[in-house]
Amino acid sequence: MSVQVTIDLPEDAFSVLRTSPERFVQEMRLAAAVKWYEAGMVSQSKAAELAGLSRHSFLGSLSRFNVSPFQETPGDLTKEFGRD
Repeated sequence: MSVQVTIDLPEDAFSVLRTSPERFVQEMRLAAAVKWYEAGMVSQSKAAELAGLSRHSFLGSLSRFNVSPFQETPGDLTKEFGRD
């Protein structure tokens, strides 16, 4: 099931990315999913779904935004494995 959302944008908004309205929407979805993933608000799988991509494609897209596919910090890993 999906829900359609309408967003009003200025007519020249699409020129920002020099793209079509359809491609602009795809980029907005991806950017939002990447940011929410980076902030720890959604999992990789949910972010991929929100972006309209497979998980593999979403992970590949993270590098475009300089976002690591790993959400754990070295400190988190140290705590998890019981080392100081």
